[in-house]
Amino acid sequence: MTPRDASEPYGNRWSDLERPPLNVNALRRGLVRQGSLWSQVDVVQRTGSTNSDLVARAVSGAAAEGAVLVAEEQTAGRGRLDRQWSAPARSGLFFSVLLTPREVPVDRWGWLPLLTGVAVATGLSRAAGVDTALKWPNDVLVTVGGEERKAGGILAEGAGEGAVVVGVGVNVSLRAEELPVPTAGSLALAGAVSTDRDPLLRGVLRALEEWYGRWRAAGGDAGACGLQETYAAGCATLGRVVRAELPGDKALVGEAVAVDGDGRLVLATREGVQEPVGAGDIVHLRPAG
Repeated sequence: MTPRDASEPYGNRWSDLERPPLNVNALRRGLVRQGSLWSQVDVVQRTGSTNSDLVARAVSGAAAEGAVLVAEEQTAGRGRLDRQWSAPARSGLFFSVLLTPREVPVDRWGWLPLLTGVAVATGLSRAAGVDTALKWPNDVLVTVGGEERKAGGILAEGAGEGAVVVGVGVNVSLRAEELPVPTAGSLALAGAVSTDRDPLLRGVLRALEEWYGRWRAAGGDAGACGLQETYAAGCATLGRVVRAELPGDKALVGEAVAVDGDGRLVLATREGVQEPVGAGDIVHLRPAG
């Protein structure tokens, strides 16, 4: 491994032999095929945000449903509420997909980030051999040293009429000294049996294709296609007392008891009232106390 150069945040970002580049030709052969959801796979060396780039392509008509844009390095990655996401080059999976579920009522599109979370957790568990969990609404958790840590996040954005871009960021090979915050984690730190990003990406995209197909065939009914039950089974938030911080310095405290048919988190308050909160309604969701 090449020694880290202190003059750059992560040294010579392309010289780490433990972080080989993605094989775009192999990815295309494995994903873009007759009858597949995935219509196009592109890998760029460096960009600000794959979500922003793919939204621009979609709006201009330069991308169709099933387009996948992957970056080896992302310099302006974003999470919910424009929170920043950064990592060394080739240390993770940073990609966005374009979906056009026009046959699904728009009021059910809120399930797309949760659906993607199920697909990411499923694909990583299979390909990396790590236990994963989901923190409602859009975080992927792994266990490092007996503690739950965030290893990934999901962001969905509108991409013109009838289209959504869903972005995924997952820390794959980050070492302890490279973590942006102490509460972050990576597949490597969680004891992954493999950190080869090619099979990890293929596994996630195949799981996403499967769940998206089920959900779309059910007209976006998360209960009918099994998505609601599967998400709840893998959601670490349920059963815990949490504090939902809302706009205007308001907060709601209660036990997370369910994810309802609209993808909202249902909190049972001390007053005996069950209050649903949507992902767009909260600023933070934290353990109470």
